[in-house]
Amino acid sequence: MFNGLSMHLGNLSRMSDAKTRSISPENFTGKKGKGGMAEEGTGGMAARDLGVGWKVSPSIFIEAGETRTLADIEGEGAVQHIWMTPTGNWRYSILRVYWDGSEVPSIECPVGDFFAYPMEPKGRGFFGIGSLAVCVNPKTGLNCYWEMPFRKRCRVTLENTDSKGMVLYYQIDYTLTEVPEDAAYFHAQFRRQNPLPRGEAYSILDGIQGKGQYVGTSMLWGVNNNGWWGEGEIKFFLDGDGEFPTICGTGTEDYFCGSYNFDTKAYGSEGYTDFSSPYAGMQMLSKPDGLYNSQQRFALYRWHIMDPVRFESDLKVTMQALGWRSDGTYLPLQDDISSVAYWYQTLPAAPYPKLPEGLDLEII
Repeated sequence: MFNGLSMHLGNLSRMSDAKTRSISPENFTGKKGKGGMAEEGTGGMAARDLGVGWKVSPSIFIEAGETRTLADIEGEGAVQHIWMTPTGNWRYSILRVYWDGSEVPSIECPVGDFFAYPMEPKGRGFFGIGSLAVCVNPKTGLNCYWEMPFRKRCRVTLENTDSKGMVLYYQIDYTLTEVPEDAAYFHAQFRRQNPLPRGEAYSILDGIQGKGQYVGTSMLWGVNNNGWWGEGEIKFFLDGDGEFPTICGTGTEDYFCGSYNFDTKAYGSEGYTDFSSPYAGMQMLSKPDGLYNSQQRFALYRWHIMDPVRFESDLKVTMQALGWRSDGTYLPLQDDISSVAYWYQTLPAAPYPKLPEGLDLEII
């Protein structure tokens, strides 16, 4: 019988024995018939005249330096949707997910970066993302639709590394069902270099051991030079590749499914043109305003949903940072670049590099 996974329009009519469950501050365990029972919570004062069942616990407060367990699911199944609305400095809120009792997280990212929404846009207001894997909706509705199978246990935590507390609204929707033998585990890893050393390629992912498929990249690119910044190539080193990769792109904007600098001035626009599509997107987050806003910053995403990059034993992914010199030669850039790599692979996974901390995370 159909197991209720790999959902799409073509199989919505199929019957399944899968059990739908959901975890939120109104049902911390996700157990059947246990939602809306809180007697106290962040909505307690507002619900004081109505009582239990009337939005008593819609969110949680996470103290400075505290790590909260958002979900601890026993059994076999898959996460199918995550919605979050965090307050505070998103770079100081670290999302981690652990599969099947592992003490090493398979997902470790600042919360906004995980949803390809790394910072509050300065000087231009809200921007949305309308992709298949991630949607960001007004005002700050962060949604993820990556399917994340597990066989024994799923544990989700959020650490507040800031010096002040924060509020988190969240909901984790999952199904309890039989997981196919060939289903791999979802992984996501954050990295940042600021500035990128001159003449070095930016490392999106390295040290990956096992079998799997690479399924996406999101980036925040802070430009530290005048001129175009995206002439560099992405490279995928697969299964023992040495100096040269198996897959080599033709330019940064080409990898993110655009072309010619994302510049549409020739068509009467102002230049950089934002877009958000099912598989790729680019948003200009900030630009010089003649006063305090001095740096251009761009948020980009590329999902390999229809074209996953498969590897048998190991994987490394890099991106060059290149602009132009006045004489028409390439200029190696020293930009502020951060990224999240998304992939599926077998367990156990290698431990991640130490996550940046403090000012090495913050966007200024």
